[in-house]
Amino acid sequence: MNLLLFIRYFLEFLIFKIIFFLLLPFSKKLSLKLISNLFMFLGKFSKYNEIAKNNCRIVFPNLDEKEITKIIDNSWRNLGCNLFEITFLKKLVKEKNTIEIKGLDIVEKIKKENSPVIFFSIHSSNWEICVPILDNSGFKVGAIYRHINNKFFDNYIYKQRTEALKTKNSFYTPKGKVSAKEILEGVIKNKNIFLLVDQKDSAGNAIDFFGKKVKTQTGFLKIARKYNLKIVPMKNIRLPNNNLQITFEQPLLHDNNEVSDEKKMIEINTIIEKWIRHNPDNWFWQHKRFN
Repeated sequence: MNLLLFIRYFLEFLIFKIIFFLLLPFSKKLSLKLISNLFMFLGKFSKYNEIAKNNCRIVFPNLDEKEITKIIDNSWRNLGCNLFEITFLKKLVKEKNTIEIKGLDIVEKIKKENSPVIFFSIHSSNWEICVPILDNSGFKVGAIYRHINNKFFDNYIYKQRTEALKTKNSFYTPKGKVSAKEILEGVIKNKNIFLLVDQKDSAGNAIDFFGKKVKTQTGFLKIARKYNLKIVPMKNIRLPNNNLQITFEQPLLHDNNEVSDEKKMIEINTIIEKWIRHNPDNWFWQHKRFN
């Protein structure tokens, strides 16, 4: 890393720390409102704002610009809330009055079967709570994540993630060859997998997503087929009062050799599309998904 980039990353992280230090005297409710509106305001001047709007136009071609802008403004607000919530992630996942979990009958059935499964979700609401919630619910989980270019942020967020885990049975691993090995070793040791499957994977296959062929990860489906793992959707939404809700949906099977990985991924994408259409304000539109 060259010196100028190092200084830039350090200053970005320093500003982040100063902002959140200034929020300390305020209540959580007021802090969420302040930081979400700040993110919305700054987001309008970011190059990612137009990327987000273009993505939204693809998904909702019949909406006018006012409605598109409203969705993207709320998406920026959601990101601001996420960043604030990361600063107290360990405490957040224990707040029963803040996080509602639905589909507990499905959770209990998975526990009784005592076989590893693949949980999947998307970059919606506060996706950082998913792994700690699973871990705190008694699931041993291995989760793959993409590192952040800014090492100061990357190290900080990794620390917050790992400290939010209740046990040492779960782990995070950065995407790459090492992560693939660690995840497979985890499955053999009866550990579950958690993945966010909505973002672009340059090495993936071109799969239909909102009517577009986009590069999509499907490697986890090979693992599901080989080890006969159920695939469990985890819908994650932010409610109007900034409470969070996770819903475990009916598991999918991938044990039919006549169903290709591509067809199964289309089925998964259909679920994801429904989640996004129902709660567009929650999704991370700023990613170049359709590029």
